[in-house]
Amino acid sequence: MKRHNAGELPLSSPAGDGKRLLANEEEAEDKMDKYDKGRVRCSRLCFLFAVAATVSILARHCYDAGLGRGDSAGVVRIEAVPHGLPPPVHRERKIVPIARGGEPSESRHSTSSPVDAGDDADTSSKPSASRSDESANGGKTSSKQSSPSGAHAHTKQLGSHPFARALASAADKDDLCGGQYIYVHELPARFNKDMVQNCDKLSPWTDMCRYTTNGGFGPLLRGGKGAFQGNGAGWYDTDEHALDIVFHERIKRYECLTDDPSLAAAVFVPFYAGLDVARHLWGNNVSARDEMALDLASLLAKSPEWRAMGGRDHFFVAGRTTWDFRRKDDAHAEWGSRLLNLPAAKNMTALVVEASPWHLNDVAIPYPTSFHPASDEDLFFWQDRVRALNRSYLFSFAGVPRPGDDKSIEGHLVDQCKASDSCSLMECSTTGPDNKCESPASVMKLFQSSTFCLLPRGATDTRRHAFDAMLAGCIPVFFHPGSAYVQYVWHLLKTHTDYSVYIPEDDVRTKNESVEEKLRKIPPETVGAMRDAVVGLIPSVTYGDATSRLETTVKDAFDIAVAAVINKVTKLRRGIVEGRAEEEKMERYSWKYPLLAEGQKAEDHHEWDPLFN
Repeated sequence: MKRHNAGELPLSSPAGDGKRLLANEEEAEDKMDKYDKGRVRCSRLCFLFAVAATVSILARHCYDAGLGRGDSAGVVRIEAVPHGLPPPVHRERKIVPIARGGEPSESRHSTSSPVDAGDDADTSSKPSASRSDESANGGKTSSKQSSPSGAHAHTKQLGSHPFARALASAADKDDLCGGQYIYVHELPARFNKDMVQNCDKLSPWTDMCRYTTNGGFGPLLRGGKGAFQGNGAGWYDTDEHALDIVFHERIKRYECLTDDPSLAAAVFVPFYAGLDVARHLWGNNVSARDEMALDLASLLAKSPEWRAMGGRDHFFVAGRTTWDFRRKDDAHAEWGSRLLNLPAAKNMTALVVEASPWHLNDVAIPYPTSFHPASDEDLFFWQDRVRALNRSYLFSFAGVPRPGDDKSIEGHLVDQCKASDSCSLMECSTTGPDNKCESPASVMKLFQSSTFCLLPRGATDTRRHAFDAMLAGCIPVFFHPGSAYVQYVWHLLKTHTDYSVYIPEDDVRTKNESVEEKLRKIPPETVGAMRDAVVGLIPSVTYGDATSRLETTVKDAFDIAVAAVINKVTKLRRGIVEGRAEEEKMERYSWKYPLLAEGQKAEDHHEWDPLFN
């Protein structure tokens, strides 16, 4: 059957009525004229609606791309050359709004290397990578706008300091990233990407290639015999020394990256210091241990970004303990590289998993655990789960006696645990796949089964198990303040009794006091409050999976560390602008400064002084 348009349909009339037919035809023509005119008016109206909708969509697109936010989304040239410095190269800056969303479409959940996995990441919807990382930025996109008059005036008030525009941006209410920009320093691939591509050479004993997958998270964990939530989503076999990669992958997706160093609140240096030194720690070639560190120092010193503040606004991650980077001389027998003793590194902030209590240029951030939640819902679900667990044991311990170490109390704790029906013990006496202490599922099951977890010093003051315990909702029991209280000052509560138990080592080693008796004396209501505090700390000690979460409201370990670095640099810059003398701190008291109350001095007596002399 043929289909007709409305204008083609004939006007019907009663059969055999010729006179009325003519009249009807004239009437029909008149109706058709009116119909056609109405249709034209309707078509024009629809066209206007379509144009309006198109303009609205384009305007919204321009706003999202940063074209409608004035200086906060435009290209701003450096207008003043700092005294004594060469004119900086003009670079376009890339603006990324604070709100999460539009993350690169490439998932980290693959078996390829993390850097390679991000090579083709789509940044068209959210340009979140800096010029220094081509793997996270397939192309350069920027918009050009002039500076808002308010921000420009504020910049003039701050003088000709090379960081004046960075401070001024914090006062710009139209700039969602004002005061939070991070500039990523451009480094040759040998300082980071090449190490991952040559992962088989990162360790003489461990196959690090499996741990460099999924952005440093390692392979996904399945099963876990009930130790993990649901289907195990968010759980990975993460190596405790993979933080170099994990942090860099998060930096690539940081919401406020910029290609303009004059706007940066801080400068990130993507050097995989931990992976580098691990290749040479057990060799006698000290030149090989120091080669990359010396090359980095030389490269940074030549850059205009470095000369702006002598590197005091720079920071980097070295995912090992500080002692792997503090060799004092060129003796072959001495451990580690000289990285943190180099003059250049002393000006930067080094983020390590264990800091020195006697140096000012490093800060401890949490070891990476196996849990990397992709959303707030995953995190909250896990918190509810561990909060509601029925715990069969009063306390537990995962460790091994160290008979050759007179300072160690692990042997005493093993003996006490074996003698008590209220303790669950996991002896870490073997290496390789049979070592349950290296199994995330086994460790989590142990810590989830007990109310308290014993965490003495091991080979060094800190251990990853401290964060595994908190992740399991287990109240940590520390025996030395260097294991947590003077370390993770950005991430843990200042009042350590709110979330942990402290038993001095001498009480166990010399006095042979019972740990069980001390723990049983803690009132149940206090235990409940402490567990709530521990569960509340879980977000602060986990590194979330930023590749898949669309919206988050909780700050994780990465967010806290970056915010603290920015705050440190901003405080220093404001002091320079205001002409205030920088606070002089003595390195031997670096452990004590975060603990001081108002009015206290580092020289004042502290109960832990004998432990750090």
